[in-house]
Amino acid sequence: MKQEFITVGTVVNAHGIRGEVKVNPAGFDPAFIAAFSTLYFNGEAVKVRSARVHKSTVLLTLPGVEDMDAALALKGKTVAIRRDDAQLPQGEYFDDELLGCDVVDDATGESLGKVMRVLHYPAHKVYEVRGQREYLIPAVKGVFIASVDVEGCVIRIHNMKGLATDEN
Repeated sequence: MKQEFITVGTVVNAHGIRGEVKVNPAGFDPAFIAAFSTLYFNGEAVKVRSARVHKSTVLLTLPGVEDMDAALALKGKTVAIRRDDAQLPQGEYFDDELLGCDVVDDATGESLGKVMRVLHYPAHKVYEVRGQREYLIPAVKGVFIASVDVEGCVIRIHNMKGLATDEN
């Protein structure tokens, strides 16, 4: 099911004394987050005055946040975007959209469990699936992933020996 908001990061600290807020991205490229003019802090819409990438974080200047104390007051808040504001390439999905989706063996139709986490590795993402067994499924289209239906919340996979964590 398509979500209205997608969590993209967390405010981790203030940056400097002029009220800039440091956001640590949650599995996103910092430049992707910096491109949005409106972000949502714990569900509340905030127009971004300026955004820039600094190392692996995003530094934001927000209205009403003029000094370090005001920036520190935002520490720990989640930062989200509206799903409708984001455009992803065809066949790509946000991690939050996949959480809780049923994972089904494409060949047999057997339900293997639900996506519990999306792990990020340098080569690709890995879906952690739990049902009667636990599976670690590389998110490689055509090899392991047969199809993804976000609206129906179903991921069909090519099940192979060794994907279950208790298999030798």
